[in-house]
Amino acid sequence: MAAAFFPPIPSPRPGLAAGVRRPPPIFTGAADAVPPPEDEDYSDDDGDAPRRSGRKDRRRAVRIAWEKLVRWSRSWRRRNRSDVLEATRKVVVLGGGSFGTAMAAHVAAKKADLEVAMLLRDDLVCRSINHRHTNCKYLPDHILPENIVATTSAAAALAGADFCFHAVPVQFSSSFLESISTHVDPKLPFISLSKGLELNTLRTMSKIIPRALGNRRQPFVVLSGPSFAVELMNKLPTAMVVASKDKKLASSVQQLLASPNLRISTSRIVITKTEKKTRQKSDVTGVEIAGALKNVLAIAAGIVEGMSLGNNCMAALVAQGCSEIRWLATKMGAKATTLSGLSGSGDIMLTCFVNLSRNRTVGLRLGSGEKLDKIMSSMNQVAEGVSTAGAVIALAQKYNVKMPVLTAVARIIDNELTPNKAVMELMNLPQVEEV
Repeated sequence: MAAAFFPPIPSPRPGLAAGVRRPPPIFTGAADAVPPPEDEDYSDDDGDAPRRSGRKDRRRAVRIAWEKLVRWSRSWRRRNRSDVLEATRKVVVLGGGSFGTAMAAHVAAKKADLEVAMLLRDDLVCRSINHRHTNCKYLPDHILPENIVATTSAAAALAGADFCFHAVPVQFSSSFLESISTHVDPKLPFISLSKGLELNTLRTMSKIIPRALGNRRQPFVVLSGPSFAVELMNKLPTAMVVASKDKKLASSVQQLLASPNLRISTSRIVITKTEKKTRQKSDVTGVEIAGALKNVLAIAAGIVEGMSLGNNCMAALVAQGCSEIRWLATKMGAKATTLSGLSGSGDIMLTCFVNLSRNRTVGLRLGSGEKLDKIMSSMNQVAEGVSTAGAVIALAQKYNVKMPVLTAVARIIDNELTPNKAVMELMNLPQVEEV
């Protein structure tokens, strides 16, 4: 009977008869516990030696590759030591939302004598930041560095600033910037943290900021990537990307922001050639469009979650949404490599799959049957995807791009389609070749 369940096997080591299994080791205590060697698998001796040798070779190759990476990293840091942070005396942050506050705290923590001014509209939040070093409205549980100073005076905030972080919601940016334009130095670099499209004009921040300030040469950088404010405040590691028409400015912002918990990459250089000259610039369009459209896709992901449509549906929907973003962005001149990077796939995954996302939360509640008006009135922060959805569809029509998933989101937001009806119509679309 035993032979039926335990058929004879070849002797694994000299001294054991065929058909006799090696008994398991008996451990009687820590002192005499001697487990078998880690790499021993009791196979035939002739096949075991090459296997162990191959494993050692692989481990050695991995170790050498890692050591080369570390040496390269140290060498690069020595050659590229920057004085950007050292030369910076003051930065200003426009807006007192969660992400603007987190970025202010990040920069302020890098240099104790750096002045970080936050320009706000709310006197209560100003007093909270200045007296208690907390943003009582958005991040009340986090202590801010003492070198952050909040003010409602544009003149005081902007005076002498070396860099300006723009964290005002897109739909309010034009009017806000016009109101402070007289205090803005024409050479002050603007670093945009805002993601979205202006509803009536379809403009991104790279177009809104120079136009509102009346200076088409205003230095501009866009910063984007997977970065929830609360995790930045908790100094959890992440990575973001900067893009600008000015390569040197992008590099300066990279050096200003990079830290042990925040990697900053520069957008891949795009080379455009004309009859007169060759220009090199990073992919501002790709970074901005990906940042704007991922908010609309996050609403769709939330709807799927709210309707309990399952993991398969979620993965299929996000994949389709990524394709739609790529179709439109490349038509507008973006590079596909940008859309698979930090500002594209990285930010999309974060916003679509994590509960901290405001846009995903809106979608989840829509999918659960709540009305949009009720959802929006209960939120104390802006979900840019709601206002961006209509602009995205107008942009798709302008560039003649079909975007079924993002169009469905816009129609749901406009109360012209229910989530259930949207799912049915999307699933009944013609079966076509994947593009």
